[in-house]
Amino acid sequence: MKKINFIYVLFAFATLQSCTSDLDVVAEDPRILTPEQLFATPTGYKQALAGVYGNLSLTGTGDAGSSFLKGIDAGTSQFGRCLWYLQNLTTDEVVWTYENDEGTAELQRNTWTSANPILLGMYSRTMAEVAIANDFLRQSTPEKVNSRGFSAADAAEIAIYRNEARVLRAFAYYNMMDLFGKAPFITEEDPLDFRGPQYDRKQLFTFIEAELNAAIPNLKAARSNDYGRLDKAMAQMILAKMYLNAEVYIGSPKYAECMAKCSDVIAGGYTLKTNYFDNFKADNHTSSEMIFTLQSDGVKTQNYGATTVLINGQVGSFEGNGIADFGVGGWGGALRLRKQFVQKFDVGPFGTDVRKSFTGTGARTLEITELTQAGQGFVLRKFSNRTAAGVAGVNSTFVDTDFPLFRLADAYLMYAEAQMRKDGATNSNSATTANAQSVTYINALRQRANSGSTAGNVTQADVNLDFVIDERSRELHWEGHRRQDLIRFNKYGGGNYNWAWKGNIANGTSFGTNLNVFPIPTASLSANRNLTQNTGY
Repeated sequence: MKKINFIYVLFAFATLQSCTSDLDVVAEDPRILTPEQLFATPTGYKQALAGVYGNLSLTGTGDAGSSFLKGIDAGTSQFGRCLWYLQNLTTDEVVWTYENDEGTAELQRNTWTSANPILLGMYSRTMAEVAIANDFLRQSTPEKVNSRGFSAADAAEIAIYRNEARVLRAFAYYNMMDLFGKAPFITEEDPLDFRGPQYDRKQLFTFIEAELNAAIPNLKAARSNDYGRLDKAMAQMILAKMYLNAEVYIGSPKYAECMAKCSDVIAGGYTLKTNYFDNFKADNHTSSEMIFTLQSDGVKTQNYGATTVLINGQVGSFEGNGIADFGVGGWGGALRLRKQFVQKFDVGPFGTDVRKSFTGTGARTLEITELTQAGQGFVLRKFSNRTAAGVAGVNSTFVDTDFPLFRLADAYLMYAEAQMRKDGATNSNSATTANAQSVTYINALRQRANSGSTAGNVTQADVNLDFVIDERSRELHWEGHRRQDLIRFNKYGGGNYNWAWKGNIANGTSFGTNLNVFPIPTASLSANRNLTQNTGY
């Protein structure tokens, strides 16, 4: 099965009540099902589960521009796109040419406010995920399932669906914890119109950790579920991320726990794809490295989501042919690289590192003195809407390439960092504490990047935390991790690391630690008086 068949779960979308009451839901299709109709059969449960997944890829039940969130545009509320904007556009990796687009200018210049439409879109979409998951959980209790007369085998399968929904809700709260530092807390036990109390990071961390640990034994084993559905490894990756960032979230280190979860993932049967770029092509659903992706299909799930934006955006103004090179028409150099990312490949033994996949030919300059000039800044060639065999995707605008939310390479690098920090390395004392296993994991990635050659391999003496954060950018750039990484390494708010246009200055300037979390959107504060604004906004 290539991808989840996202049957539009009209009941889930149409009956959704806002967790913060700032979301009014638009019923876009007359084929709305009642709960009794939708959940009358095991197939209905699977369709409803597809809706919980579908909210991470789709924005509405109509065309690519539709949104079931009233008053919130599809382009500023698609989950993967918003996640990428917040985790990458706000950092040293990329700039966006078209500053007249809603919200992007503030994000890439680090001047956002609580009125930013992309922040509202991300907040609303993520809390919508909580609401849709909660509704599925209300309908899938053992009592409800037993009352509908299903067979024991069907009831057991629905119990697996239920645990997947718990993980998806935990994933939503994980993103709220990371991005906003707090969230209104609502579960399936609460009424639909409930305005939840505010949970801070410690409270959210405790809840998410407990939910995931309870669900993991009841999930399918790694790589044994339908593609696009989560399994044990997805839940373990969320926990590994939480433990790696625990000092940021709750003020307590959990590096040994991170290593343990990474080891569980690594033992799950995943293997590195031989060709690095096959992880970012139109058939990347076949990659043995993928742990969980946000799905994209040029016909079935047309949306202006993360990979559609990335692939169209990376087609430069002056280089190549979009259709021939990437399988898309392109958007005239919308996305370009900040020089600090380009320079990550200038120091150290790199051999012929294929991850250095950018171009700066002709009149293109490394320096970006004007953000709206598409000819300034190098252009990335990492993502493509062509398969490994060179076949173009079915649509030249909407791509078939899935967004790699979690993949094995990340687990390798998280293990190495957690091991080094556990054994004494700190942001202020970047000692070379990497053990042999950590170096083996790092060199597996570098050898893959050098087409099997050991020319770029490193030794234990080469590996400190400064190396690790740069290696994370070299391996995982544009994959939705960079802001979180910079915060963990004290190189974001309050740090002494600057990049082009950081803080709205061409050469970069520091900004306060208050920007390490985003503000609660004004509309959300107005809708739920239990919420308070983050410090500094």
